[in-house]
Amino acid sequence: MREQPNWQKTQHTMDNYTLTNLPKPHIKDLLLKRVLEEWQTSWNNGDPDGKIYDIMPSVNLRPTNWIREYAIFFSEHGPFPAYLTRFHLSGNDQCSCCGTGTALHYATECALTVSWHMRKPASNFGQE
Repeated sequence: MREQPNWQKTQHTMDNYTLTNLPKPHIKDLLLKRVLEEWQTSWNNGDPDGKIYDIMPSVNLRPTNWIREYAIFFSEHGPFPAYLTRFHLSGNDQCSCCGTGTALHYATECALTVSWHMRKPASNFGQE
């Protein structure tokens, strides 16, 4: 017996469905909604200690108007020893004052940055 061509196999499986022409904007809206739902689920199931999640618990396509320094501080992606060590760019995660070199450490407790210190957040804020 001969093998059916691909188009016949496809036609056979499509017989149970009714094809409907939908407007492109409607399809785009459905896809966007689905992508945002999946992104939100992924965001909700992500890093439980995420400091950005505490500030922005829901996703959207509008960019935030954060200045560079805020983005670096809250994401802890910057020239901090703990960040550099996490990506194997440094062999030591300690600050020069012997504390763990995170953004929060420099902003609240490092002896080398006392003049720029801010009040330390509540203990349930997700300290490391």
